[in-house]
Amino acid sequence: MTDRHHLLVHGGTFAAVGDGGDISGVRGSGSPDGLFVRDARHLSRWQLTVDGAVPEALTPVADGDTARCVLVPRGGRQEPPAYTIFREQAVGDSAFVESLRVTSNRPVPTTIRLAVTADADFTDQFELRSDHRTYTKIGATRSRQVLDDGVEFNYQRGEWRSCTTVTAEPAPDGVEETGTGARRLVWTLELEPHGTAELALRVAARPHGAAQSPRIPDSPAAANAQLLALEGEFAEGVPFPTGWPELAAACARGLADLASLQVTATGPDGEELRVPAAGAPWFLTLLGRDALLTSLFALPYRPQLAAATLPALAATQATETGANSVSQPGKIVHEVRHGELAHFGQVPYGRYYGSVDATPLFLVLLGAYVEQTGDLTLARRLEPHARAAIGWMLDHGGLTSRGYLVYRADQGGLANQNWKDSPGAICSADGTRASGAVMAAGAQGYAYDALRRTAWVARTVWEDEVYAALLEQAAGDLRDRFQRDFWMPERSFPALALDGEGNQVDALASDAGHLLWSGLLDKEYGELVGRRLLEPDFFSGWGVRTLAAGQAAYHPLSYHRGSVWPHDNALIALGLARYGLHDEARGVAHGLVDAATAAGHRLPEVIAGYGRDTHAEPVPYPHACVRESRSAAAPLALLTAVGGA
Repeated sequence: MTDRHHLLVHGGTFAAVGDGGDISGVRGSGSPDGLFVRDARHLSRWQLTVDGAVPEALTPVADGDTARCVLVPRGGRQEPPAYTIFREQAVGDSAFVESLRVTSNRPVPTTIRLAVTADADFTDQFELRSDHRTYTKIGATRSRQVLDDGVEFNYQRGEWRSCTTVTAEPAPDGVEETGTGARRLVWTLELEPHGTAELALRVAARPHGAAQSPRIPDSPAAANAQLLALEGEFAEGVPFPTGWPELAAACARGLADLASLQVTATGPDGEELRVPAAGAPWFLTLLGRDALLTSLFALPYRPQLAAATLPALAATQATETGANSVSQPGKIVHEVRHGELAHFGQVPYGRYYGSVDATPLFLVLLGAYVEQTGDLTLARRLEPHARAAIGWMLDHGGLTSRGYLVYRADQGGLANQNWKDSPGAICSADGTRASGAVMAAGAQGYAYDALRRTAWVARTVWEDEVYAALLEQAAGDLRDRFQRDFWMPERSFPALALDGEGNQVDALASDAGHLLWSGLLDKEYGELVGRRLLEPDFFSGWGVRTLAAGQAAYHPLSYHRGSVWPHDNALIALGLARYGLHDEARGVAHGLVDAATAAGHRLPEVIAGYGRDTHAEPVPYPHACVRESRSAAAPLALLTAVGGA
């Protein structure tokens, strides 16, 4: 988000508003403002004026679950404000609510004309990205209908229908056309000397396919109370560390964010589930890899996330091959979208399978969940899905034919299909991009762990000793091959990947820490890698950089070639602890917790790679998701890795 937007999130709904609570709808280089539900913008303009002028923010909106600001008319020192407006906003599921309290500062009766200009453009989020893509929408129509207490906006394109309803109490004195498609709700307020008037506005979004109209909270206070109750219930019983209050605060903030970031999904039998969305603003939806890692981090404390994520992903597991969706039988979905462009096939992300690592991570989470909870029922229920996932790894995934999990660039989707999925993220130290069939190191670690954990489930739950032995043999063979083909003896470090010719992609990257988490490296190699990750070119003081500084490919503001990712570091900390490198694990944990403390105890998706020795505060990455589920769960992983030390 840009610094002028403030984010309100509840389930699959989020709003981004400016310092004064307005929504401009202007498209720029940053993230757009508006009210968004299921990938569509249901409120594209929301602007308050008094006597035809936009008031200024005396107290701008601050970050929080409710947007509050104080507004006054523009003027000089010799013109004390004639009125003050106290504005409060919040979101609920498919809803946006606002209260306005207008107070006269004059000792005489005062009349003011207050107006709220509203519009809904129903733009798909993919249209609002800064890559200037455009999409044809043949036959699309928009209409507006004035109501007794507000206005309704409708959108239709073929069978696709969306609606936004704005109502107010008291009802506006009039609803005016603006010439742009927006509508202006107008009130004439007669204020007694130092008197006050109050207005309540409610916005209901009904996206395509919504089964029923949303239940709109009565007020921002009511919406906030609902969210606080949800957050409190979700965090109840988690044993926060008493000896490290900063980590405790980061865990509490993360759990609160996880409570608000859950979206609805459907299980294999049609049951409704609540699963962690990836993050807001761009990814408030189910992303396979993100939901799996979030659930893994939270597993010792909130196993219900895994209990929902696993069947939700089983329900979307691919059963056939599709070129546009990159689907293959047994593959776990990467991304699920609900917007208009996905519905009409104009983007491939309705169900998109461009991930090489979601499938092994599905198996890792299943094994870890059963081990943690003893829930044999879910392990038996998902046995066909787990076997299909193993089948994909061995067949289409490449383990049998190539010896490793393999992906190829998808021209219509993602060029890279591991967690570092930006173009150019998988590169050599000199910046040369890997080409051909790429075998990313981290994915091989996940595959190794998946084979071992599924072997354990097969033996202890499914009672299939032959299958378990087969998987254990495959895991052992993978480990031997990996240490032969990926290890760079002259650098005492594994390659980031192998390219299509089997050549090592030699950038020094944080992905090596994932190999510690998976247990793929033997003890000697693991200890070398773990200590290397804490050297100054890797460790910024806030965390381990995605790419070590000093390489030609490094850039501190690159998305995946020099930045610091909290979830990446959480995996590294868990891996360091696994190999007995507890001092190093504590070093990573302290860096991340300090970064969270500097940002109000909330870890963003990613921060810049600048060193702590050159800048005393963590530098934000300019396009990071402000709320991100893996980052929200990262403090819980740190708690697992190092306790309250």
